[in-house]
Amino acid sequence: MRRFLLFIVLWLAAVSVAYAEQKLQVGHYDIHYMALPSTFLTPAIAHNYGIDRSPYTGFLNVVVQDRNQPGSPMIAVEISGIATNILDARFKLKFREIREGHSVYYLAECPYRDTEEIRFKLVIRNKNDLNTTIDFSQKFFND
Repeated sequence: MRRFLLFIVLWLAAVSVAYAEQKLQVGHYDIHYMALPSTFLTPAIAHNYGIDRSPYTGFLNVVVQDRNQPGSPMIAVEISGIATNILDARFKLKFREIREGHSVYYLAECPYRDTEEIRFKLVIRNKNDLNTTIDFSQKFFND
């Protein structure tokens, strides 16, 4: 997990703003999310997390932190989502919860074609305390 997070942090520092992480604050929660081409992952990392490394597959990474708790730990949430392309074709996102040590994050894959913009709608819940929807778009390019 630390290697994965280190990879993501280093990658974000080195890559253009087009694929930068996004963050939303809802109450005392920080929701971090990003969508990337799976080819940005090394083959070993893609294999470790069961991600199809392909020029036609993107992946989403979502993390929720609770700022009310000491150290703002990552927390488990309920998450679902839909990806929609320009032709209004919809793809249900199947998020997998990953737990490594104290870290909790969610990964999902999404198909795309070259230079295709995908609209994402994510619904994130945590008990009765968090119930929010995130809408964002990401343009994907083939390598």
